[in-house]
Amino acid sequence: QVQLVESGGGSVQTGGSLRLSCVVSGVTLGRVFMAWFRQAPGQEREGVAAILAGGFHTKYADSVEGRFTISQDNAENTVYLEMNNLKPAGTAMYYCASRCSAGTWVWNKGSHYNVWGQGTQVTVSS
Repeated sequence: QVQLVESGGGSVQTGGSLRLSCVVSGVTLGRVFMAWFRQAPGQEREGVAAILAGGFHTKYADSVEGRFTISQDNAENTVYLEMNNLKPAGTAMYYCASRCSAGTWVWNKGSHYNVWGQGTQVTVSS
């Protein structure tokens, strides 16, 4: 059974940084696609970044390109989201998601992921 546990959220001021972690159990990272999504109150869930199985390719939302970095540590079976130059628009609950199945994969489509973590809150104040 695949389980995802996020941590690292918190409150920062505009321009600050945070690093989110997602510990993966029940499957090795080389066999899954991983992504970070976020959802602010009253807004739709948004794909933030994704990393392909093996960790060699990444995808980013235009809104975070150049400021956020997704990475994975295969030895620790953990996926990270390094967030720099945070803006108030980044205030949201951040979720880690994994896709274990084959087939067409649209990286920022939530329905294409099988397992979700419980989320970690990020609050950016101006």
